[in-house]
Amino acid sequence: MNLFRSLSHRPFALLWGGQTTSRLGDSLYRIALAWWVLQETGSAAAMGAVLIFSSVPMLIFLLVGGVATDRLPRLRVMLVSDLLSGAIIALVALFAFTGWLEVWHVFIASILFGLVKAFFHPAYTATVPEITPRELLPSANSLTSLSQQGASIFGPALAAGIIAAGGTPAAFALDALSFFISAACILPIFKSNPALNLPPQAEEGQASGGGLRRVFGEIREGFKAVIASPWLWITIALFGFVNAANSGPMSTSLPYLVKVNLRQEVGVLGLFTSMSSAGYVVGALWLGRLTRIRRRGLFAYLSTFVTGLCVALFGLTLSIPLLAAAAFVNGLFTSFFGLIWTNTLQELVPRHLLGRVSSIDALGSFVLLPVGFAVAGWATDLFGAPLVFLVGGGLTAALTLLALLHPAIRGLD
Repeated sequence: MNLFRSLSHRPFALLWGGQTTSRLGDSLYRIALAWWVLQETGSAAAMGAVLIFSSVPMLIFLLVGGVATDRLPRLRVMLVSDLLSGAIIALVALFAFTGWLEVWHVFIASILFGLVKAFFHPAYTATVPEITPRELLPSANSLTSLSQQGASIFGPALAAGIIAAGGTPAAFALDALSFFISAACILPIFKSNPALNLPPQAEEGQASGGGLRRVFGEIREGFKAVIASPWLWITIALFGFVNAANSGPMSTSLPYLVKVNLRQEVGVLGLFTSMSSAGYVVGALWLGRLTRIRRRGLFAYLSTFVTGLCVALFGLTLSIPLLAAAAFVNGLFTSFFGLIWTNTLQELVPRHLLGRVSSIDALGSFVLLPVGFAVAGWATDLFGAPLVFLVGGGLTAALTLLALLHPAIRGLD
């Protein structure tokens, strides 16, 4: 199958296998952590605080992580990140096994974990095109998304079984092990290509100056590259608002809609989530078959327009089967935009700038997510979930159509 053709390239197969393992471990950790916090505190606010402690450091240090990715050997950044992540979670597991684990330990671990992710994510995005032939990139990116969604589908059920058999400490320990397995998969890639031990900028010439001045200079160079490409800065700026408008209702208001408006139990909430992940998987499978994606700007933005319509459908409180179908289509078209965008970055952004541009992309696209969550929660309590879905979905659709008025977006191919 064309989808799996990138696995014939050994360096990517090793990288993908290791990261698939660590993503499954992360899925175990998230479920186990939520269960542990609930058992210890009985508070949803405490779990929210854990998420804030992990996301804020990542957002703060993303730009520094992008600089590190473009200054240091990217595989080494990933290797160190995996080893540090494994060590952090191993300590959490050890404290949990001994009964010493407390909530403040989890907060500190979350801060450190978020900090490490700020370096890992831009490094991974920049590494895939560095070790994978260009014609295999659609397959490679589709498989990456497939492993992420597969972990979100199968991880919770696996975590439930592990917690029932060995408790939350066992799930923590398996997550730590998954990071060490991922690190072990990276080592052979170094041996197969010694050039990967060199910094990406070695051929481009290092920026002048040192210390913080040099770091800020390289961050500024990344911003210049973004501003110089209208398709880049328009999309990053726009999706700061789109992600907030789209994810706010789906993450914050959906449980309320299921319980209060649809008068259903948690199983229906799980159904909607699973259908969305299944749609994403189908989208990844379909796009992974392609060797070239044409008219990417139009395809990607119209896909996001469809996701906005799907979100708005939840505001009409339709029947459960229809809303499940809307969730599936939402996941399907979300995968279209995500995979097209990743391929476009990897193909059109110069390799020596890709780490910094990826970090700017992540920062700009997700910086308003906490605001979206907060506003959706406030508006749901005040006006009800259906109106929040209608406004969020309608705003998403309107913003994407507005962006298509710009020729740089319509002409992106």
